[in-house]
Amino acid sequence: MTARRKTISRSVTDTVPHRAGFTPKVQGFRYDIQGLRALAVSLVVIFHLWPGALTGGFVGVDVFFVISGYLITAHLVANPPRTVRDLASFWGRRIRRLLPAAFLVLLVTAVAARILAPSTQWAAIAREIIASALYVENWALASASVDYLAAENAPTPSQHFWSLSVEEQFYLFWPLVILAGFWLARKWGANATVLTGFVMLGLAAVSLAVSVHTTASEPASAYFITPARIWELAVGGLVAVIGPWAAPRLAGPVRILLAWTGIAGILLAGFTYDGATPFPGYTALLPVLGTALVILPAAQDRLSPTHLLRAKPLQWLGDVSYSVYLWHWPLIMLLPYATGGERGWLENAVIVVLTVVLAWLTKTCVEDKFRSAHPSGRLTPTYRFAAAGMIALTVLGSAQLGEVHYRQQMAGEQLEELKKGGDGCLGAAAIASGDECPPDNRMIPEPAVAKNDRSDAYRDNCWSNEPFTERPVCTYGNGDIEIALVGNSHAGHWLPALQVLAERHNWTITTFLVSRCNPTDAQLEFDTDEMTENCHAYGEWVMEQTKGKAFDLVITSERQSVPVHGTSWETTEAPAVEGYKSYLKQWADAGTKVLVIKDPPYPGNEISSIPDCLAAKDVDSCSGTPESWHWMDPLDQAARELAHPHIHRTDMDEYFCTDGVCPAVVGSVVTYFDGSHITATYARTLAPYLQEPIEKALAGQPPTG
Repeated sequence: MTARRKTISRSVTDTVPHRAGFTPKVQGFRYDIQGLRALAVSLVVIFHLWPGALTGGFVGVDVFFVISGYLITAHLVANPPRTVRDLASFWGRRIRRLLPAAFLVLLVTAVAARILAPSTQWAAIAREIIASALYVENWALASASVDYLAAENAPTPSQHFWSLSVEEQFYLFWPLVILAGFWLARKWGANATVLTGFVMLGLAAVSLAVSVHTTASEPASAYFITPARIWELAVGGLVAVIGPWAAPRLAGPVRILLAWTGIAGILLAGFTYDGATPFPGYTALLPVLGTALVILPAAQDRLSPTHLLRAKPLQWLGDVSYSVYLWHWPLIMLLPYATGGERGWLENAVIVVLTVVLAWLTKTCVEDKFRSAHPSGRLTPTYRFAAAGMIALTVLGSAQLGEVHYRQQMAGEQLEELKKGGDGCLGAAAIASGDECPPDNRMIPEPAVAKNDRSDAYRDNCWSNEPFTERPVCTYGNGDIEIALVGNSHAGHWLPALQVLAERHNWTITTFLVSRCNPTDAQLEFDTDEMTENCHAYGEWVMEQTKGKAFDLVITSERQSVPVHGTSWETTEAPAVEGYKSYLKQWADAGTKVLVIKDPPYPGNEISSIPDCLAAKDVDSCSGTPESWHWMDPLDQAARELAHPHIHRTDMDEYFCTDGVCPAVVGSVVTYFDGSHITATYARTLAPYLQEPIEKALAGQPPTG
């Protein structure tokens, strides 16, 4: 699960209006809100450091969202913007409050990551530094979340800026909502506060509906996108409008009960929610309404939560919570690179101490200094600072991306030279040649480049991604022999080898590729029923496109990425085999020639990324064995059990594991670009050894293997 969280702008005094004429009521310092900040940031930090101890600590982000919506709305309703100058002043205050500390953390993170992180991480970190500096990190993560391969990427040190991005986008448009509400109230002679409250209620309802829908249909991206989160901030805004009217009308015991109920709701979510909880959607109502119930009554009684929340340590933590949030995640991500090991209790304790110290220094030396800058109201320096910071961080990130791109070009040129030289020990040829190839310590491509050494199917957008409604088809070559490549990403990684053979033998390769989903008659278990049904429908469509004489040969390979619907991983293999047997039999009964490529062993169960491992360790540490790299292959098992004359199969395992070892580098070539997908370079070196099985299948010779 990616970093979850955010903090809010700090205000010493909250003011709220009563009617269009605006006589704000000063409520004074809200110890309960300051304490809520401390509670929220504690939930997030504990969740990130010890996720097993507080599985739902990510709801601290939602607490912050409500607080932000409350404080900002209270200020805007008390001082409604009427002119462009008013809007610019409001945004200027937000810039001075939030951007200096954020820019500092991003700058330090970028430099530290360049020094400490492996080269394989530089490009991803640079892209997200840029997205964070421009406050669009939530959209960058939403886009990446629908990329199956991106799920195996290590989180970056700036991913936690997704929630800051949501808030900044809220700050950008919320004043316009208030301005519009008050303008309409003046035009219609209505109560501005009431009318604006109804506008907020409408926006909250629409956003909540979007959140529920997208959480059900596209849960990965729903977590990050602004439309699915705005309702949480809008709830805080509604509390700011309703609170001054409702709170005085509540009896003391009722205020106390509401506040404690709210605290209980937040803690219940924190301790019971986990990564399997559909979120945000309707489940976010618990922490959101819980926070609203604490803020609305403004309970100050001795028996209220405020009595505990006003404790000095909590008040201090609430005061520095923004900087705590900024610093804790980069430290969590970067410290293991510095220590060279996994985080334990000692490392976590060091992170807590460093976070608190850096937060205190940032609050004192940066936040407070910049917030009070330009008291005369001059806005030009403020906006100039914002532009300069964003430009500087964008240039810094772009320079890092440029370096990675240059290294990729150099690696590509090196590989072309090697191919021209006809190196008989390059890649799979080294295994085929046996002892004739001398030891070679080169890594081609180097790990930072190998991470993106993928087939052309990625560049050409040949994938049906979640929710599997698209039907992309790509064609490579223009030969007389038509071959269909069918399957998920573990079929797609054979494309480079097929392209080599297609060029040599006058073939045309047409792809029917899908991420995670497997074309099979067995329904698969996805996050939503919609995706389960869409995946099954995709498989039916592929069958209609490829069966019979539509192609001279269908080549298929799969990775079982999700279990069969209604089963667990422990019980899914048998029904998965039956689903593939039924699917293969459809091809065979229609007279289609099929070649099943057995999925080779891969390190995903032990190593999430071979390039990341190679960038940090030696080759032996990143290698494995056929047993440790084994994973079920029900498609291959189905092909063997069917033993149909039209169903051929081939096993390429000998080119991945030899003498009981599965090397991370074979014949100087890095074998995988993550934890399970073959690099395009290594796939090309496999082409000569894939040629014979394909030719036999095309010729209809009796299946072997």
